[in-house]
Amino acid sequence: MKMWKKNLLVCWFGMFMTGVGMSQIAPVMPLYIKHLGIENQGLIAQFSGIAFGATYVISAIFSPIWGKAADKYGRKPMLLRASLGMAVVVCCMGVAQNVYELIGLRLLQGVITGYSTACTTLIATQTDEEHAGWALGTISTANVAGSLLGPMIGGYLEENFGLQNVFFITGTLLLIAFITTLLFVKESFTRQDKKTLSIKETWNSIPEKSLTICMFITFFISTLGLYSVEPIITVYISQLSVDSSHVALLAGAAFSASGLANIISAPRLGKLSDKIGAHKVILGALVVAGIIYIPQAFVSNPWQLMILRFLLGLATAGLSPSAYAVIRKITPSSLTGRVFGFTISAGYLGIFMGSVLGGQIAGWFGMKNVFFITSALFLINAVWVYSKVYKKLIIA
Repeated sequence: MKMWKKNLLVCWFGMFMTGVGMSQIAPVMPLYIKHLGIENQGLIAQFSGIAFGATYVISAIFSPIWGKAADKYGRKPMLLRASLGMAVVVCCMGVAQNVYELIGLRLLQGVITGYSTACTTLIATQTDEEHAGWALGTISTANVAGSLLGPMIGGYLEENFGLQNVFFITGTLLLIAFITTLLFVKESFTRQDKKTLSIKETWNSIPEKSLTICMFITFFISTLGLYSVEPIITVYISQLSVDSSHVALLAGAAFSASGLANIISAPRLGKLSDKIGAHKVILGALVVAGIIYIPQAFVSNPWQLMILRFLLGLATAGLSPSAYAVIRKITPSSLTGRVFGFTISAGYLGIFMGSVLGGQIAGWFGMKNVFFITSALFLINAVWVYSKVYKKLIIA
């Protein structure tokens, strides 16, 4: 097996597990906070929101920092640091004594993450041009799938193994990711002993700034759209269901349907971007996804919503790998880690803002408008991509 294929296989598993590690706590958070001694339902809801969202906000801040370190010291050391650190921190969550320790550990988890940034940079720089789109499409499925399937995995582990074992089992899987990375990931990296550029100097060194910003926004919108439904999906499913006994399971399935579709579609759309151009895949994905959001507001049963969420995942799967491919093409190799770090930060902010925005829109304007407004954001983004990429003809 070629080195880049072996790296891709190991990195996919590691990225999937870090995605699960960050999101698996979502369905068990209220139960675990109650287990830690908080009885008031209002406080449980507040602490749950803080503990879940804090990790992504902190990760958004630190991803570019770890990306910069990856450019300077190599990507494999960053993979080892992040996977081992997360394994330890997630296991420690299982022995937290109070809710403040839990929140502190979630913040620490956000600080030490960076596995996704290093993985994406490693795959982008170690894979030949001919297979780059397919490889980036494949690796992009890992984090998205881990984040979207994590809540379902966490719920399953809690139901079958108990609250605290959710953390111990997830931590063990992260430790396995560390060991496989240590043993099997190979990197051809030559450290360049030159002055480290500041953020301003890094930005000034990027040749296509407007196009880079466009890709950041596209990455942000794609994750925001997937997570805008998270705060309302359980309530929305309960309104659509005649039988309320399986609402939680149906809600988890509907939320995770996009993740399953992402796994199926992203490598294929990545390969397609190698053939026809990443810019065409991005534009098509944005338009199709924007259209698919609209009928989600008019479904009459949970199965219709699941089908539409699955179709949405098939479409949005083309956004991340194509954005990576564009950035890889227009970014100097010495800056790849830092720019990918900023890109992944945009994704983390999209997860956080999607969850917040979806809840606020539903509260002020009604649940159906979550789908309409998210649709509008995708279609506006499509117009921007068209004007920046097609009109300027920057990318062949």
